[in-house]
Amino acid sequence: MATLPRTDIVLYTSGTPNGQKASITLEELGLHYDVKNIEISKNVQKESWFLKINPNGRIPAIVDRTPASDGKAKEKRIFESGALMLYLCQKYDPGNRLNYAFDTDEYWEVVEWLIWMQSGLGPMQASNHFYRYAPEKIEYGIKRYQTETKRLYQVLEDRLAEQAETDGADGPWIVGDRMTIADIANFSWVNWAEWAGVDVKPFKLLNQWLDRINERPAVKRGLDVPEPFTMKEKLKSKEGEEEYAKHHSQWVMKGQEADQKKHN
Repeated sequence: MATLPRTDIVLYTSGTPNGQKASITLEELGLHYDVKNIEISKNVQKESWFLKINPNGRIPAIVDRTPASDGKAKEKRIFESGALMLYLCQKYDPGNRLNYAFDTDEYWEVVEWLIWMQSGLGPMQASNHFYRYAPEKIEYGIKRYQTETKRLYQVLEDRLAEQAETDGADGPWIVGDRMTIADIANFSWVNWAEWAGVDVKPFKLLNQWLDRINERPAVKRGLDVPEPFTMKEKLKSKEGEEEYAKHHSQWVMKGQEADQKKHN
């Protein structure tokens, strides 16, 4: 197997579920990368220089400056966390540590669960904004998205139960016999269940899966990019919960107001 080059990647990120997908993937693959902390509370992601990297003004994104095989300099930007994860595996995971060989059944199952997360679990759990940040507590919005989050957790629970019948001793995993980017992507949102006001404990296999992934050294490192991950600790107390919500709701509302003025 050819020796991979030392990577020269810049990760533009913040401490969110989507940002943690990228940093955990980079850490699990053992790639060299630099970090640029995008302060979303200050709307840095909407600045013109960043919009040239991601026109949608969201994190994470990377710029891969790793020289080509012929030694020539190059730059490749990748935005959207799912695309970023697939790119890193395609380019820098020839041994398929976090994915499976292209066009195998397992490869397409990984893609299925990655897209399922991108189009389902992520947006639905993020909509628990109604529970955590909305200035007016609307019962319909809270119940709607917490219930849908629980339904999606049950889909994962059922999948893990199905996998448990065939997985190895360290499983079950979402696809095949090892952790893949499908697990990392879904983990990055389930790991924020407290933020959404949802309890993972009733989902036995999902809770065990969450603990297994949290114990991995590379995952621990990835969670602390670009700064220490403190959400879980802060939400353990009523005071911490209120402080966390107040701090974040202020900039979330400010950003929403700015978008409303721009697009009305």
